[in-house]
Amino acid sequence: MMRKTLLLVFVVLAALALTACGGKETSAPGGAAEGGGPAQEEVVVTGDPERGKELFNSPAVAGQAGCTSCHSLEPDVTLVGPSLAGVATRAAQRVPGMSAAEYLKQSLLDPNAYVVEGFPRGVMPTYKGLSEQDLQDLIAFLLTLK
Repeated sequence: MMRKTLLLVFVVLAALALTACGGKETSAPGGAAEGGGPAQEEVVVTGDPERGKELFNSPAVAGQAGCTSCHSLEPDVTLVGPSLAGVATRAAQRVPGMSAAEYLKQSLLDPNAYVVEGFPRGVMPTYKGLSEQDLQDLIAFLLTLK
């Protein structure tokens, strides 16, 4: 009986803690990839899209070439990498089981995990040097590109 009571108290406290974590953040739910792959880390986007736009347009980001060095925002305009016009919509469908935010985060931190067809592997640099805030801001901006 005591064990059941403790379990019930734990479940109630856990539920309250999860409820308290709510707010105005946009959640991009994760889940297991199709085919039984590992579950993806849930990406909660808390960034400022305006600041992300400034980062996107910067000549250098985290010690690497800036986004506009290789990516256009004009549809069907290819510089070095694919155009990012409409990337928020495509990102949500790019990898089964991944949300748009998860895919964009992976593309910045581990760009060779998925390479867009028609583009060579190893060209996009890794942006692991981004602060968590810069990463969140950049993802928030890219999610506006529908």
